[in-house]
Amino acid sequence: MHCSPNVTRYGGALSRARRWRALGASGTTVWLTGLPSSGKSTIGAAIEERLVDRGLPAYLLDGDELRHGICGDLAFSRTDREENVRRVGELARLFADSGVIAIAAVVSPYEHSRREVRERHERDGLPFFEVFVDTPVAVCAQRDPKGLYARALAGELTGLTGIDDPYEPPRFPDFHVTPELTVAGVVNAVLELLPAQGVEQALTTAA
Repeated sequence: MHCSPNVTRYGGALSRARRWRALGASGTTVWLTGLPSSGKSTIGAAIEERLVDRGLPAYLLDGDELRHGICGDLAFSRTDREENVRRVGELARLFADSGVIAIAAVVSPYEHSRREVRERHERDGLPFFEVFVDTPVAVCAQRDPKGLYARALAGELTGLTGIDDPYEPPRFPDFHVTPELTVAGVVNAVLELLPAQGVEQALTTAA
């Protein structure tokens, strides 16, 4: 992990335990990884909605949204993809440290980049759960809401993950989302992983 030169950490007087106790919250990161159009954002938004509706602090860090802002200077080379994951991972870690349930929906195609994000959370004593949204390429291409697969298959776009750029599936995800699962079912299963205080009240099946 790189850091800027000539800087030191400011610890502050407010400990994490004191903050979480006062807020009645427990920070966590849920990391959704999978091919483009696999359903990461849909699942992430549903998790966020369920938690917030029950009064629990949660925030969706969507990969496309972040590439319009904090990651807007990055392209899609391997180096830039790795930096994208690093930045999102740091944002998620800070959100989790504050007591928020951070939900990151990012393609994050490389195993070692995802592992580094997990290890960073673990070093800071923050829960981290990797959710693999395992949707076949053919299904993703059929959905294709952004037209990326159609352009890639027509030779108009290069470097699309799953077509001509690699995706390294998680070997040991905390939860494996397969196509036959419903969004509501996935939300219930993911929320059961979370140690956050009060999450049990969000486990009722969505209408």
